[in-house]
Amino acid sequence: MNLQLQTLLGSKDPEPIEIIGADSTSDIVLLCEHAGNAIPEALGDLGLSREHIESHWGWDIGAQAVARRLADWLGAPLVIQNYSRLVLDCNRPPESDLAIPVISDQVAVPGNAAITAEARAMRVGEIFRPMDAALDRLFACNPRRAAFSVHSYTPRLNGADRPWHAGFLSRAKAGVAKDLMEHIKRRRPDLALAVNEPYQIEPDGDWFIPAHAERRNLAHCLIEIRNDQLGALAEIDLWADLLAEAIQVSVEGPVQ
Repeated sequence: MNLQLQTLLGSKDPEPIEIIGADSTSDIVLLCEHAGNAIPEALGDLGLSREHIESHWGWDIGAQAVARRLADWLGAPLVIQNYSRLVLDCNRPPESDLAIPVISDQVAVPGNAAITAEARAMRVGEIFRPMDAALDRLFACNPRRAAFSVHSYTPRLNGADRPWHAGFLSRAKAGVAKDLMEHIKRRRPDLALAVNEPYQIEPDGDWFIPAHAERRNLAHCLIEIRNDQLGALAEIDLWADLLAEAIQVSVEGPVQ
């Protein structure tokens, strides 16, 4: 990165976020923090191969497509974050060492090595802050009862298989995660589902749930779908349908 730059994002770079349904009065807010894998032109390729950037380490494969369909079916506002989590992981506290990874999938990220405080502040200010501010505006402009974040994960990590088709992460509102899981289980008993797998919500490793949902005492869940089920449009539609109905039942009452 050219340290003489006054801004990180240039005219050829995508906007940091896209907001779907900004005027929606739905009582549900949706987020997809790892929706894209864009890298600012000023950062080149961070010293990584295109294969690495396009892998699950660069973004949550299929999550954006599910989130868009889910927002459409629920009529809910959705914030989409367009930049790769290799540049800045927007589901991490911005001051956390996890927010800008120096090692990814046992591979060094040269563009993140020895990053200066000024360069870090530029990434946080131009990529993280717009997402965070958009969420604040959505929660402030209409009464909201629930918040959900859509993610995906790789079937195998560090040599270990991850057998769950989906996980439902929560902490203060664990009942919501269980409700979602149980509703989907009733429709699809063939799926292996779990609460707080393959991850757990951690205050020093997560942002959206602690900083937005828990702080506002909202019903919430961070939804994780194994990405080998999100390769086709029919699979995207299936998961959006399963989640839309489960969310409606959990938050709004039985679907008529």
